Amino acid sequence: MSEHPFSDICVMGLGYIGLPTATLIASRGLNVIGVDKNPHVIETVNQGKIHIVEPDLEGLVLKVTSDGKLKAYDSAKPADIFIITVPTPINQDKSPDMKYVDAALGEIAQHLRKGNLVIIESTSPVGTTQKAAEFLASKRTDLTFPHTHGEDSDVRMAYCPERVLPGQIITELMNNDRIVGGMTPKCAALAKRFYQVFVRGNCHTGTHDTAELVKLSENAYRDVNIAFANELSNVCNHHGIDVNQVIRFANLHPRVNILSPGPGVGGHCIPIDPWFIVHEAPHATPLIQTARKINDDRPHQAAAMVLEHVKQNPKARIACLGLAYKPNVDDLRESPAIEIVHDLASKHAEKLYVCEPHIKALPQNLVEIRNIVFTDALSAVNEADIIVALVNHHSFGYIDKSALKDKTLLDFCGVWR
Repeated sequence: MSEHPFSDICVMGLGYIGLPTATLIASRGLNVIGVDKNPHVIETVNQGKIHIVEPDLEGLVLKVTSDGKLKAYDSAKPADIFIITVPTPINQDKSPDMKYVDAALGEIAQHLRKGNLVIIESTSPVGTTQKAAEFLASKRTDLTFPHTHGEDSDVRMAYCPERVLPGQIITELMNNDRIVGGMTPKCAALAKRFYQVFVRGNCHTGTHDTAELVKLSENAYRDVNIAFANELSNVCNHHGIDVNQVIRFANLHPRVNILSPGPGVGGHCIPIDPWFIVHEAPHATPLIQTARKINDDRPHQAAAMVLEHVKQNPKARIACLGLAYKPNVDDLRESPAIEIVHDLASKHAEKLYVCEPHIKALPQNLVEIRNIVFTDALSAVNEADIIVALVNHHSFGYIDKSALKDKTLLDFCGVWR
């Protein structure tokens, strides 16, 4: 007899979260339908390969696809559980852009049947799960949903955000605690039972809106703390003091843990999630908004610091090491390094040598800039007069220090700290 009632799972979105999640579920013997709109992603996954850089993932994908437990398609199929893991970016005005979630809901609506569970994992504003239930109810008047029928609804609805670190996604998906927010206690209990199939960490249950705000709060908290470190760095620059020494000494206090400053904040979560809180409660969030401004300004401050050195040598060639938003991954989403490179290339006419070991080609917004040369780290260092470290990739630490002799070094991420 099966330990759980689940057989077929449909995962909407096979990106940085969706593919690892789908793969882990499939590794537990469930049949997983992975849905993505990118033909390259579908073809790659069905070949047992991956389209992202993530340790331990490719071997697992090969295993579950070879076993027939994970198959990728371009549209949803009937299932017991539907999981939405699509992107939720922001618009130009910083408002949430929910078009991918809306599209996923529209697609699964036609396949819903009594007893289904719909889980949203995509980072979302408070109230998203409620709105999703209302939307699905409008599309499927033959079924009942929790916002009107409570515990007796035909379809269960829940929200359960991921909380993982790129580069450690498989490990953290399995071992991190999960916050399972149900629209009713029965919704939460069913979703918890599902996550316990592949999650070793504790699964804590609560309401859907609580779970939505928990995810946003976690990343807003981190953003505020990063902003403090970056602002402290500005203060130290004003006084000519080594910020790293200040932080090291301050952190000797038993209740102080200041983070390290950097060139900005990147990734799909920290630069985006605080705005979801702000959008719903703009008058209640002055601290969160200020932190966002500090961190958004940071790449432009970093570029300005580099250009100050260029004033002493207008013909200087610059090498920028790193484009990813964090070390040792290929993820360029919201990367401050890209903003810095763009600023430098648009304001300095000489060649700008750019290295990012985890990608094969420059992002489109840099390809069109003629003075940018995409190359490897050693070539960039050899050709340049000014070396700018933007991402602390492990490989950069192996650069022979003799190659840096007589170069101007600007380290924004701790490669040579």
